[in-house]
Amino acid sequence: MPAQAKYLTGDSEGIRAFIDEFEVFLFDCDENFPPDAFCALAEDARRIGVLWSGEQVFEGIVETLELLRSKGKQIIFVTNNSTKSRADYKQKLTSMGIPATVDEVFGSSYSAAIYISRILQLPSDKRTVFVVGEAGIETELDSESIPHIGGTDPSLNRVIAKEDYVSIASGFSLDKHVGVVLCGLDFHVNYLKLSLAYHYLQRGALFLATNNDITLPSSSTLFPGAGACAAPLVAMMGGKQPTSLGKPSQAMMDAIEGKFRFERKKTCMVGDRLDTDIRFGIEGKLGGTLCVLTGVTRSKDEWEGEGVDTVPMAWVDKLGDLRG
Repeated sequence: MPAQAKYLTGDSEGIRAFIDEFEVFLFDCDENFPPDAFCALAEDARRIGVLWSGEQVFEGIVETLELLRSKGKQIIFVTNNSTKSRADYKQKLTSMGIPATVDEVFGSSYSAAIYISRILQLPSDKRTVFVVGEAGIETELDSESIPHIGGTDPSLNRVIAKEDYVSIASGFSLDKHVGVVLCGLDFHVNYLKLSLAYHYLQRGALFLATNNDITLPSSSTLFPGAGACAAPLVAMMGGKQPTSLGKPSQAMMDAIEGKFRFERKKTCMVGDRLDTDIRFGIEGKLGGTLCVLTGVTRSKDEWEGEGVDTVPMAWVDKLGDLRG
C-alpha cells in the first residue's frame, strides 16, 4: 500500500524540511481544463495548472520560485507541448512575470532532440530525422545539430499526386539517411506526410513521438493532439507504439537527466495530474513528488480512493503555500 501523502499547507516546519530534502525541482507547466469545464459555458471554463490559470499567474508563484532559487535549488520547467521551442516557452513565462532562462525549460520537442543526439546510438549514415510536426520540433533538432526533413517544408503541404505513389514505393523520393520518424502535433498533417513517414518506418526507421496525448484541450473542448497525428502510423504498423518523449514516459526522464546530470533522489516533481506528473516522478524513482490542487487534481480523495496506487509524497492547496 502506498505511503500516505503529507499535507504541507500551513506547516512551516514541514515545508522547510521538504524543501531542504531536494536540490532540483521539476515544475509541470502544461495547461489543462478543470474536470467540469466541458459542462460549463465556454467563457467560464479556464485553463488550469500548477503555475497559472488562463493568463493569470497564481498568487505567490514568483515569490516561491525566488525562495527556491535563493536556497540554491535548480528549477526546471517541463511541458509536453511540442509546438513551442524552449525559447518560445521562455518568452511565455517571462511575459507572465515568471523569471526563466531558456536552459530552465525542457519541452517534449527538446526531450526528443536530446534523446536522439545523446542517448540513441544511430549509425553515421542514418542520423536524419523525418518530422511530422511543427517548427518547435525543428528548432530543437537544430539546437542539437540533428539533420531533419519534413515538418514545415511547404512542398509537403499539398494533395498527394499519382507520381508520388510510384516514387515513394520505389524509394526514389525517400532520403536514404533517415533513421528516425518523429511525430508531434502537426497542424498541417496530410496523406503525403503520413505516406512518407510510413515508408521510412517500413525501411527500418525508429518510431518516436514527442508525446502520446490523443487530445488537445482548447476553447473549452477537445481537439486532436499529438497522439492523434501518430495514430494512423500506429495502425499501419500493426499497433506498434512509438517511444514517447513526453510525460509520463521515462524516456523523457532519461533525456532530462542526460541534459542536467542531476541525482534523482535529490529531485522533486511538482504537478497537478496524478496520471502524468506524479506518475512521471514515481516511475522515474525521484526522491519526491508534490501535488498541487490548483489543477486537474482537486482533492486528496483522488489518491485516497480504493485501488489508487499513484500517491504523491506531499501535497499543498497551491504552490504559493511553500512560502510557509
